[in-house]
Amino acid sequence: MVKERRIALGIKAYYANLKFFKSRLVTKSLKLKLYRIVIRPSETWALEENKIQKLLVFKRKISRGIFGPTKENQTWRIKNNEELDKPIKHKNIVNYIKAQRLSWFGHIQRMPVARATNKIFKWNPLTTRPRGRPKYRWEGNIIQDFRFL
Repeated sequence: MVKERRIALGIKAYYANLKFFKSRLVTKSLKLKLYRIVIRPSETWALEENKIQKLLVFKRKISRGIFGPTKENQTWRIKNNEELDKPIKHKNIVNYIKAQRLSWFGHIQRMPVARATNKIFKWNPLTTRPRGRPKYRWEGNIIQDFRFL
């Protein structure tokens, strides 16, 4: 629920700046910089498979807005996914989140034990977990990222 809200806020930020993204007066590199700074998500997300797919669709939608259609033989057509990935050198939003998450994890591990961030990271609640399947947690995603490497 929270992650869907975050994706919705990213879409909202995109549409708030839609004139900027669609403008031909603004360079594509500047549009990509705005995307990276304003719209791209944080490194603290715990990603589930369905949220990963939604993020990839969201990324493609913004890329289509930035790079626009292609004119071939006097007709306009929408670029396919491979053509959208070439200008950004196949940088995947999910891989970016994983790299940022690992970077933040390393930062936490190097912190002194007395820091509040480190205390919160190592804190265990006194209550028991609710029944049912465990929720995706940030630490679980870190462990999966290490296994993937």
